[in-house]
Amino acid sequence: MILRSDESQDIAVAGGGTMRLHLFRPAIEGRFPGVLLFSEIYQVTAPIRRLAAMLAGNGYVVAVPEVYHEYEPAGTVLAYDQAGTDRGNALKFAKPVAAYDADAEAGLTALADHPACNGQLATFGVCLGGHLAYRAALDPRVTAAACFYATDVHSGTLGEGRNDDSLARMVDLKAETMFVWGRQDPHVPFEGREIIRARLEAVGARYEWHEVNAQHAFLRDEGPRYDPALFLQAIGWTLALFQRALR
Repeated sequence: MILRSDESQDIAVAGGGTMRLHLFRPAIEGRFPGVLLFSEIYQVTAPIRRLAAMLAGNGYVVAVPEVYHEYEPAGTVLAYDQAGTDRGNALKFAKPVAAYDADAEAGLTALADHPACNGQLATFGVCLGGHLAYRAALDPRVTAAACFYATDVHSGTLGEGRNDDSLARMVDLKAETMFVWGRQDPHVPFEGREIIRARLEAVGARYEWHEVNAQHAFLRDEGPRYDPALFLQAIGWTLALFQRALR
């Protein structure tokens, strides 16, 4: 499916100024389900744009927010190097959790109001974005969430003060949610994955769970950790989830 991938929208966030959304959508007339896609700590990099295009090409309006809009000028992309990693991690722990949640609410509202969106909403995220996609799915408007190697959920260390309530709030999760993990990912070890899965079971969540032999960031199509075969498999799981839940 031919895409529009040259659009952006600057939206107001309660208490957080203006946040830029990068939009990817089919270039044909019609209305499609919306996906709010949360990036890694590096913001809207080329691999994230290609990932968003992959989803949009399967019939979705995809919006990718700049998660550090309060701290960096609009359009900032952090490099996949030590300096970019250090900056991204510093901002991950500087930003209050309430600000991440305000971003999600504003992003979902803008996506639902987009003329190409039919009002059905899902979330998708990788790394930091996997955690944010889960938290955004606590919004009752969201019916499906795909969360890839979500950092800091098991440890409760997201945001300012490193003291989030993501595990506690899992009782409010109504969206059908998919969690995908790399078994060789040092950021979310076996014990951490067990904490998350036990909590999902305890609250009776509707979820699916995949653990694969891969490193952290195996979806990123740059660098030595990229696994193309697993990428295709994971996109298949994602599209099956969205097709099932977004009706």
